[in-house]
Amino acid sequence: MMDDIAFSARLERRAQTVTDTLRALLDGRIRDGEIDRPNRLLQAMRHGVLNGGKRLRPFLLIETAALFGADGDAALRAAAALECVHCYSLIHDDLPAMDDDDLRRGQPTVHRAFDEATAILAGDSLLTLAFDIVADPATPLAAQARTALILGLARASGVGGMAGGQMLDLEAERVRPDERGIIRLQAMKTGALIRFACEAGAVVGDAAPSDRERLAEFGSAIGLAFQIADDLLDVTASSERMGKATGKDAGAGKATLVALHGVDWARRQLDSLVEEACDLLHPFGGTADVLRAAASFVADRSS
Repeated sequence: MMDDIAFSARLERRAQTVTDTLRALLDGRIRDGEIDRPNRLLQAMRHGVLNGGKRLRPFLLIETAALFGADGDAALRAAAALECVHCYSLIHDDLPAMDDDDLRRGQPTVHRAFDEATAILAGDSLLTLAFDIVADPATPLAAQARTALILGLARASGVGGMAGGQMLDLEAERVRPDERGIIRLQAMKTGALIRFACEAGAVVGDAAPSDRERLAEFGSAIGLAFQIADDLLDVTASSERMGKATGKDAGAGKATLVALHGVDWARRQLDSLVEEACDLLHPFGGTADVLRAAASFVADRSS
């Protein structure tokens, strides 16, 4: 099993590589088919993307691809595309009409640093850029894999995935869902992109369908663990540690598994989900140690 220090160093290295790739994708150079890149919009996009973050979703995609010897340019660019979608969701989630947050990763949110309209456009542009990256011939993928990634990312981020989960989350402020409803909401809002990250790595690696499904299930398990851990931190961590406001879920009356069952139950559930995730990796032996460490990191993180 990979120790915490080695895992943290690997996560940081992968994050820096992804950040460098995103910085290059968000430069001022006009691409074929584009007319211009308005500077204020580009600066807002950069503010929303190049402001730190663990890059966990890209990390999972790259490391899953590495199981099949495919952690090269295709995985890196697919990971950057996924991070564009994630950052778009954060920009829009922070808007006054949504969670109305002033801080993200310890810095002013995009609508505070710029304005609401620019923040909306920055999110829109990052979402479309994600599909631009995957479709671009510079991403060295076979046609079948490229199509699978585009379809998978669209389904994970759209009405049946993350955006739909956001809608359910808004509705939950008015009508509190039961446990089954909370799990469905969280599987869509948070889990869908994490599940996609793990399955997408298998797609890049041209894995067998059974391995793709196994890794997607791994992604579902750690996706739920990620949300439970996030809800725990909202209750137990300080705003300074989190780099954003905490305690807002309880204040807004949002439905979470932590609110439903309590902190002790949530911690036991995290242990169970990590065990489930690690069991799913059994066929891959020691080559999956970094993913096992990622499962533990998701459950044990402090920010």
